[in-house]
Amino acid sequence: MKALFDSISIRSSRMVTKSYSTSFSLGILGLDRKYHDPIYAIYGFVRFADEIVDSFEGYPQKELLERFWKDTYQALEDKISLNPILNSFQQVVHAYEIDYDLIETFLQSMEMDLYKNEYDEAGYKAYILGSAEVVGLMCLKVFVDGNQERYLALKEPAMQLGSAFQKINFLRDLHADYQSLGRTYFPGVDLDNFNEEVKASIEADIDIDFKAGFEGIKKLPKGARFGVYIAYVYYYSLFKKIRKTHCDLILNERVRISNKRKYGLFLSSYLRHTINWI
Repeated sequence: MKALFDSISIRSSRMVTKSYSTSFSLGILGLDRKYHDPIYAIYGFVRFADEIVDSFEGYPQKELLERFWKDTYQALEDKISLNPILNSFQQVVHAYEIDYDLIETFLQSMEMDLYKNEYDEAGYKAYILGSAEVVGLMCLKVFVDGNQERYLALKEPAMQLGSAFQKINFLRDLHADYQSLGRTYFPGVDLDNFNEEVKASIEADIDIDFKAGFEGIKKLPKGARFGVYIAYVYYYSLFKKIRKTHCDLILNERVRISNKRKYGLFLSSYLRHTINWI
């Protein structure tokens, strides 16, 4: 039965999400139940592509990404895939009319990680667009449930929120990206001379994206608002911790928010939500 295979597929996407990201999983729990499986499917797809370029050192990463890329489009064409992650993803793409351009832009950014170790301003913007902003737009397509007018109205703040999240990831992972993967995402930043002034400049840029993204959250459909707000609260908490952390420590360790703290943020955010503080 095809329905059984589809059920196994979405359970696979759900398992990937819960295994890889506590914060994202908590955010999904804050969504209306009808959004859970589509967002699990999107996360499973982007997580697997990201793992190819970030974690599969010693394996043929270029060939694996090319195969994943080809298999993605084959799944979209056939409306089925024996890869359960791609099978659940293609269903969401068709159901919510997710633009193929968003998928292509995302995969192009993953490819950039195979070849680029340093970014100029144009490359930095292109990478953030593909790795974060378009993922936010895929999710937005689900949240507006086909309402194109609402999608266009929320498109810019959704992109800015995704941008803020990604830039925080860059700061959080500065040590691992530079020391282990040899990557430097921030344009014009010499990490051998990274200092508080440079860090503050990056943080000011993030702050602009955060404020714009929050305004978009308030305009989301009710069933999506709390879940996205949870992600916002988690990242803002991480951002505040990074701001308080000296640049030397940022370069030498990964700043984290404990799972206990994440659950605490979830509960406090739920209280704010129930009394309409967002």
